[in-house]
Amino acid sequence: MRLKLFSNLALKTVVSVTLAISAAAQAATWQPTKNVEFVVPAGTGGGADQMARLIQGIITKNNLMKTSMVVVNKGGGAGAEGFLEIKNAKGDPHKIVITLSNLFTTPLATGVPFSWKDMTPVAMLALDEFVLWVNAEAPHKTTQDYMSAAKASGGKLKMGGTGSKQEDQIITALIEKSTSNKFIYVPYKGGGEVAVQLVGKHVDSTVNNPIEAVAQWRGGKLRPLCVFDGKRLAYKEKIADKSWADIPTCKENGLDVEYLMLRGIFMAPGVTAEQTAYYIDLMKKVRATAEWKKFMDEGAFNQTFMEGAEFTRWIANEEIRHRLLMQEAGFVAK
Repeated sequence: MRLKLFSNLALKTVVSVTLAISAAAQAATWQPTKNVEFVVPAGTGGGADQMARLIQGIITKNNLMKTSMVVVNKGGGAGAEGFLEIKNAKGDPHKIVITLSNLFTTPLATGVPFSWKDMTPVAMLALDEFVLWVNAEAPHKTTQDYMSAAKASGGKLKMGGTGSKQEDQIITALIEKSTSNKFIYVPYKGGGEVAVQLVGKHVDSTVNNPIEAVAQWRGGKLRPLCVFDGKRLAYKEKIADKSWADIPTCKENGLDVEYLMLRGIFMAPGVTAEQTAYYIDLMKKVRATAEWKKFMDEGAFNQTFMEGAEFTRWIANEEIRHRLLMQEAGFVAK
């Protein structure tokens, strides 16, 4: 009798282990069964759009997915269109979105019923820097020169940026608070357009991301004055007249403002842990390629990577910080 009981118990154990292994194998091999829609909650030509299209290209070139990835721009309502698309796609693992910090600013500024908690965090791919840019033909050689000109203008200088009550305008508000200067903020649809407008001298300065203005800097059309980070950038390869590492921080130049922006991936609510893990692994493969590393170098990105609980904690803290920044700037919808 004891032998029979032991045999039955052993058999049940073997069956349980087999089923567990089978389930794990199925989970490990989950992959998309149709084309994946990669949503960009912003306009074309900006940093998020460029990164999404780079990721799409890397995946295609290196055959990292059996199905295709299609980039779709849905920037209406300061990105609300794209975020609501993901929020409403509950349980659909074939939609992902690249997030900017408008993940926090858009619901605060517009009142749209949306929160990052309405989506599934996947991974932080990097943090994007901001640089204060002027036209290369402008007389301003340093941040101090430009701030002195802004003061002398009596608030007539124009600062170009992406969108209203988003990252670029938050930085502009922080500059105004730090210097007591005033600027005429001019919003555009994307960072690519912002850079073009500065080249054309339709605005006097911008706070564009490095990747959004590097081509114009390399072409001798724009001049970087300072970077909004607590330390200088690490990239020492010469771009134009100097390297990213040669650009002083804004704090070094007496402008006490710091701001970095999220570049992350989220999925719809209600997806499984296995489906989320698939995209984490996919993005790790993307980040390991030479194309990605080149993009990081050219765009002078902060290459911090996060996933899981660490990423979720970071998001929660950033939400609190942005609420305070938005309230202080008067950008929260009433």
